[in-house]
Amino acid sequence: MIGTTIEFFDFYIYATAAVIVFPHLFFPSTDENSALLSSLATFAIAFLARPIGAAFFGHFGDKVGRKATLVAALLTMGISTVLIGALPTYEQIGIFAPLLLALCRLGQGLGLGGEWGGAVLLATENAPEGKRAWYGMFPQLGAPVGFFFATTIFLVLAHFLGDEAFMSWGWRVPFLASAVLVIFGLFIRLKITETPEFAKAIEKAERVEVPFFDVFKSHKLSLLLGTMAALATFVLFYIMTVFSLSYGTGTLGYSR
Repeated sequence: MIGTTIEFFDFYIYATAAVIVFPHLFFPSTDENSALLSSLATFAIAFLARPIGAAFFGHFGDKVGRKATLVAALLTMGISTVLIGALPTYEQIGIFAPLLLALCRLGQGLGLGGEWGGAVLLATENAPEGKRAWYGMFPQLGAPVGFFFATTIFLVLAHFLGDEAFMSWGWRVPFLASAVLVIFGLFIRLKITETPEFAKAIEKAERVEVPFFDVFKSHKLSLLLGTMAALATFVLFYIMTVFSLSYGTGTLGYSR
């Protein structure tokens, strides 16, 4: 749950910054809507990367173990997020600024894709008999808790900093501060042991060559239904958070 909270915190601070910061600093344009759409396009990159990250980290999670891949996923997300906080703006390096931002966002998507499935596996495969759903709930709680902290840190910065200070350096604070959270997450992750289920699979030589293909071969319907159910949730969630933030501050004129 702690690992997933950290990953979603990183993911959501980008969502907030993509609306109130990046259009002004990374995509300068005479047309505000064009700048915003360009910024949201980089936000969307992570959603293309997430299934790729899930397949990539999932493959190695089934081959070498849950622990190593979860550590790698957390590092991928953490490094990408901290780098965003250190990026020069368009004014400083021109077109390379949005390109580097897009690359870091790709890293965030890959990291979160590997994190979510791996964290659920770690929880459910360590669960006692009859309690898998209960244990599997805790990684899911990381999403709302991460969102709560991401929104809170921007509210605190907005309260204590003026517009000029916030746009100059204040927006970088959540991204750079995530380094502390990642170190804390790694400290916990490195102490965990491999799950009993995975240990049994090694013992019985049950690991398959390419697990990704088995999903498509044997679980087509589950995959389709799971994808559609998640899609409905994500569309509603990001309309209510990212789009409403954009519409409120841009069209309706509310303050940050």
